[in-house]
Formats: sequence, C-alpha cells, structure tokens
Amino acid sequence: MHDSEIFKFKDMMMMSCTVQTLVLVPWFLVVFVLAGGEDSSETTAMFPAMFVFGDSLVDNGNNNHLNSLARSNYLPYGIDFAGNQPTGRFSNGKTIVDFIGELLGLPEIPAFMDTVDGGVDILHGVNYASAAGGILEETGRHLGERFSMGRQVENFEKTLMEISRSMRKESVKEYMAKSLVVVSLGNNDYINNYLKPRLFLSSSIYDPTSFADLLLSNFTTHLLELYGKGFRKFVIAGVGPLGCIPDQLAAQAALPGECVEAVNEMAELFNNRLVSLVDRLNSDNKTASEAIFVYGNTYGAAVDILTNPFNYGFEVTDRGCCGVGRNRGEITCLPLAVPCAFRDRHVFWDAFHPTQAFNLIIALRAFNGSKSDCYPINLSQLSRL
Repeated sequence: MHDSEIFKFKDMMMMSCTVQTLVLVPWFLVVFVLAGGEDSSETTAMFPAMFVFGDSLVDNGNNNHLNSLARSNYLPYGIDFAGNQPTGRFSNGKTIVDFIGELLGLPEIPAFMDTVDGGVDILHGVNYASAAGGILEETGRHLGERFSMGRQVENFEKTLMEISRSMRKESVKEYMAKSLVVVSLGNNDYINNYLKPRLFLSSSIYDPTSFADLLLSNFTTHLLELYGKGFRKFVIAGVGPLGCIPDQLAAQAALPGECVEAVNEMAELFNNRLVSLVDRLNSDNKTASEAIFVYGNTYGAAVDILTNPFNYGFEVTDRGCCGVGRNRGEITCLPLAVPCAFRDRHVFWDAFHPTQAFNLIIALRAFNGSKSDCYPINLSQLSRL
C-alpha cells in the first residue's frame, strides 16, 4: 500500500466514531494490506516515538536474551510474521503494539536487549516488555530471568542516557513530552503469581481486593517514575479476561462455553482501580496540567469478541491454536509443534496469548475506538493534543 493510500485509510478511520464497523471482511483485509505495506517510517508519524513497558503480550524479543523458560524464539511462533520466522513474540504473528506502531506511522521499534551494544536506532522508541514480568518484583520468578516493571523502568534510564547524548536538553524534554508510552502489565501478577498458590504466598496473605490494591499501589509508583522522567502521554492497558484463556479453562476445568468467573472478577477488581487511577492522575493539580493518561479497555474489547466471535471472523474461542491437553491449554506451544491450519479463525494462539488476528482488532479499537475502548480519548485523539 502506498503512502497516499495509508493516509486515506487513516482518515476514513478517524471519521468513524467506533471501530466496530471495521470488523467487516473488506476492512479486515484492507488492514492486513496496511500491516504488510511499505515501511511506516516513510509516512509522517503521529508521535515521534513509542516506548513500551509490558509482559509477553507485547514482548518483541527481550526474553530471547534472558535465562528464562518464558521464551518463544522457536517455530511455530512467528509462523505468520515477516519471513515466517520466530522473533521472540508470543504470537503466530504481530503483537498489539506492532499494529499500533504501524497505525501511528512509526517504524518497527527494537527490543531493549537488542540496543545494549549500540548500533540500533532508538529515537523512534524502544520496547522493554518481558515475558513473565509483572508489576511485583517476585512475579514469574519460577520461570527464571525476566524484567519486572521496576527493572523495565531502570532499563529505560539507560536508553534515556543515550538519547540525551544525541539531543540538546530542551529537545529531549520536548521529545519526551510528545512521545507515546504504552504500558501493559498486571496479567502475570495473577496467572504467574496469585493464581499459583503452590509457588507463591500472595493468595494466602491477600484477598483479591487487597491484592488489587497492592498491585495498584506499586503500579502508581512506577507510572509516576516514568512521569518524573519526562513522559506526558500514557496509554495503560487493563488486564484481560484471564478466566477465559485456555490455561485457566484447563486448570479450572471450566464447562464448555463458560469462563472462570472468579478469575475474571479478580481482573475486574484491578481494572476498576486502574480506571480510578487514570481519573485521579488526569485531575491531579500537578499531573493534569502537563500529562494525559488513557485507559485501554482490553477487558471489555476481549469480552465483546468472545461473546460475538462471528462478528469478527472468529470461530474458535475456547482453545489454543497451538498447545497440548484440555483446551490445548495444559501445555503451551512447544518447539516444532503443528498449529491449527486456520489461525485467523482462532482467538487464542497458545495457552495464554491471542492470535495476530485478535491483536489487530484490539489495536484498531485503541487507535480509533469510542470511550468504551479507550478512556477518556483514543490514540488518534491523543496524538493531536
């Protein structure tokens, strides 16, 4: 797709008050053409850079360099990515932030671990996400090395030092204020911490409400650290409906067609507090005068897709495309496993992660969705502030 067609596509998206109309097949195919089109760096980017903090839902290769069991640098991961090769993304293809970057006109941003030796362009942003990482430092420890949110913020400080060497102080301040921060954390604090009582004590110490409070307290501290370093435009993704992922369906022996409601209720406890945090930060005398915080309602969008799968082109909602056991979720996708043939018809790629087709829809809703998708504004609106 040529640049003029990309701009035309974006303009049409901005005319829509909700992205629901984009799930029709013709639009769906157009977006895939966009995703495989010319280098986004040739267009005018809507933000100068995008910095990503998160877990395996958005990790683009950091864990490849860590001594961790949470790695995806083997086929069939990446089977639908460019070159049909694994990159360390936990999907058959692109992640949500890959698609968001393209919609924003940004080139593919590097994983932090690929930048440590230099020689990599970091001025369009860096991805610090780490599979098994969480808000809490201990989350995911049974899987080996990973970067918690605190560690990811520390890693960003190294990037900021490099950026500061190439820009004047005034330019760095403006660059930071205009750049986009995407944060997607919290999922592992449940599935690789609270919901594993044999490995972690958190569920015996905290009830679900107090655990959500603990997460939000730590989360707030790290977000304000990022604010203190100069960021002013934040998109914070909520926790998804974890009670619907194949791992939990298998572990809790859920009835066919049902999710594990107790687990979903935990996710909602966290998300409700996250919305309140966004409101508080957007009304605080200090942060509100300089910054905007946006809540990405991934929970609501995912529930909509799971409830109305055929509207989005999906046929299979309760099992992984690649995995072993009940719901193909008891053992996640193994090296050289044979995945399902029609991957775009599946919501879930493996025991924990969605397919590229699902990620695309979430990205579109974040880019130009209504307040029920992105609150109080979407990414397109945020770029124009």
